[in-house]
Amino acid sequence: MSDPYAGLRVEVTSTVARVADELRRAVFDGELESGTPLREVALAASLGVARSTVREALTVLVAESIATREPNRGVTVAVPDVASVRDVCRARAVLEVAGVRHWAGADEAARTAVRAAVAAYTDAVGREASYAELNEKHLAVHVSFVGLVGSPRLVATARSLVAELKLVLAQIDRAERNAHDQAHTHDALVAMLDRGDVEGAAAEVEHHLALAEQDILRALGVR
Repeated sequence: MSDPYAGLRVEVTSTVARVADELRRAVFDGELESGTPLREVALAASLGVARSTVREALTVLVAESIATREPNRGVTVAVPDVASVRDVCRARAVLEVAGVRHWAGADEAARTAVRAAVAAYTDAVGREASYAELNEKHLAVHVSFVGLVGSPRLVATARSLVAELKLVLAQIDRAERNAHDQAHTHDALVAMLDRGDVEGAAAEVEHHLALAEQDILRALGVR
């Protein structure tokens, strides 16, 4: 009799994946700034893992554009590139505005996900959450807009763009940000959608993203 469980598999998270996750977190939280060398020996000692494990984890980060590898210089935390920032902001605008315009025909679960993401962000602002959490919750709202289109591929693309943006945001000024104003704006946006003002909401998202791009570029020294 054949084994009915023979085809079952479970994926065990590797040490490499855990090291990559920790390095990602440190970069996105701003603990490791742009240009910081990522030394294999020092990281292996700090994390209590083999040097080869760190080397593989760094390869993952390089593939994700979170870090860069240069001959004779090793691996460093990536430095935000102005042209890439502009490109990411342009791509976000296309996806998010398209998502908002799908509001009326979107699945109710997708509309509920937008409301839940905005509520989570507003709650984080109200309890004065950390910058890292506010940033995470805010960007989740924008990914939820793309979810209104109903395309898992576009959502995956939006998440990839957000990952690039998180790297940039981690490297710019993390002092006082207008989180309260942004939470109010997002609440108002959902109210606009619920009363059927889809084009007004789309224009608001477009304006919001244009201002965000200006703020990021200004923080990177672009006038």
